[in-house]
Amino acid sequence: MKKIIYLFAIATLFSCSDFLDITPKGVLSEAQVSSPDKVDNTVNAAYASLGNDHYDKPFSLWPYGNVRSGDAYKGGRDEGDIQNFYFMETFKNVKSDFGELDGLWFQYYVGISRANSALKTLNTLTEADFPKLKIRQAECRFIRAHYYFQLKELWKYVPFIDETIAIADYPSISNRALTNDQLWEKIADDFKFGVDNLPAIQPEIGRANKAAATAYLAKTRLFQAYEQDDRNNVTSINATKLQQVVDLINTIPATYGLVADYADLFTPGATENGNESLFAVQFSNKGDGTDYGRLNFGDVLATPMGIGCCDFHKPSKNLANAFKTDPTTGLPMFDTYDAVPLDLNADKVDPRLNHTIAIPGHPWKYDPTTIYQVSWNRTPDVYGVYASLKENVCKTCYTQVGPFYGSTKNRIIIRFADVLLMKAEALIELGGGANLETARQIINQIRTRAGNSTAHLKMADNSFESQFNVGTYGLAGWDQSYARKALRWERRLELAMEGNRFFDLVRWGIADTYMNGYFASEKTKIAYLKNGLFTKNRDEYLPIPDTQMRFSKGVYTQNVGY
Repeated sequence: MKKIIYLFAIATLFSCSDFLDITPKGVLSEAQVSSPDKVDNTVNAAYASLGNDHYDKPFSLWPYGNVRSGDAYKGGRDEGDIQNFYFMETFKNVKSDFGELDGLWFQYYVGISRANSALKTLNTLTEADFPKLKIRQAECRFIRAHYYFQLKELWKYVPFIDETIAIADYPSISNRALTNDQLWEKIADDFKFGVDNLPAIQPEIGRANKAAATAYLAKTRLFQAYEQDDRNNVTSINATKLQQVVDLINTIPATYGLVADYADLFTPGATENGNESLFAVQFSNKGDGTDYGRLNFGDVLATPMGIGCCDFHKPSKNLANAFKTDPTTGLPMFDTYDAVPLDLNADKVDPRLNHTIAIPGHPWKYDPTTIYQVSWNRTPDVYGVYASLKENVCKTCYTQVGPFYGSTKNRIIIRFADVLLMKAEALIELGGGANLETARQIINQIRTRAGNSTAHLKMADNSFESQFNVGTYGLAGWDQSYARKALRWERRLELAMEGNRFFDLVRWGIADTYMNGYFASEKTKIAYLKNGLFTKNRDEYLPIPDTQMRFSKGVYTQNVGY
């Protein structure tokens, strides 16, 4: 069982009134958190919020980063099953009154509130009272910045509330009080505090450390570098910010790196929290003293029907096709990958296909005695026959809670392959022969790892599941344009179904052309996508929820196009 520091009960700060004789269970009183020997309760409560999402309000962002990017279909029973996700998938009828959007916004600010509450308490102490003061402050600011980063990816303009703002003043804080760049800078400030104050190694698994803060600060600078106007157009790329990305990543210790086998990133147990995982949400089994354990309830809908419920988050045919490789060079088939359906009897593929997508007739989650079947799909006539693998686990590794099947596998927030690709992207956009060459080496390093990650991809007779073939990029033709294409393709394959893709498209300023090209192709295969249409200058971000607009009493400004 993992040794982790999260509180598993929902811990809420509460100031008891005089008429209350009994402190409610699961609630922390001021006396329990305000002294130096107990202040860690508030910090642990902030960490605990990272796992307090729900299947229709998932912090993994699968409906927003994957389904809206064309890498996945919504899945479930049909289009009417969590219908608002279907509307977001096709960018049709997306409205500010969607409960899923308001619920997700609310959960993020609950997490921010916990971080702020802990900081308020910490700020009353001195390092003489509490020697770990700066470390715990940095952890809380890291958690707060993580929430704001995801809020910003989704909504762009959100109110920034820190521990210095009184609760009574919350409704007066506009979501446009800060410009786009100023809000990025606030997020960066929190991560930079972590870089300056967190230790290189934490004694307890699950706490943020200096490398995690450095990586997240680099990610913030990368997003900040792609400057946008008020209509979401990318107007320029800031070279200073790009260089900061490179410089920050270069300081991450060599103790971090790529794990030898890609499979080890997505299996529970001994390989979790390895040297590729810079920060991950920790979960636990029922041995922690609870009835069911601290399960990942945000991703339970992705379990196929052959195991449990409910067959959402279905990899798209387009994504599966993207893993094809040229039979001679082993490189991606950039221009022809989607011309014909994937045929594993004929096509050569990147092994990451089989780590990412469950394919009928192939082993389920590296177990050759358990074969994934077409019958495990809920509505194959609507959503096809693929299932998502990375968030899922072996058939006997789930814990059933009602109709749902959850697992204790970590949810990785940021890993070293992502960091390497961020560095390569910054180098490519900076340009120059030396930068392009370093980017080529980085991409080839990741592709080499992919090509070597086949030991777990075997049938019961020890034959490989597919015909694997991964090549690396040579010097010929490696100019900035080709390098950019290779980098963007590599991010798609390496991080597929991990919640990043749509936000990459928006950052690059190509979401409209990419998504409408996807719809034009995919609607010939998936009938319900026939009306899919991405509207530029609107669909890059979500509408501010109605409930939040009302809460602000007119202070908030709705996002453009809604």
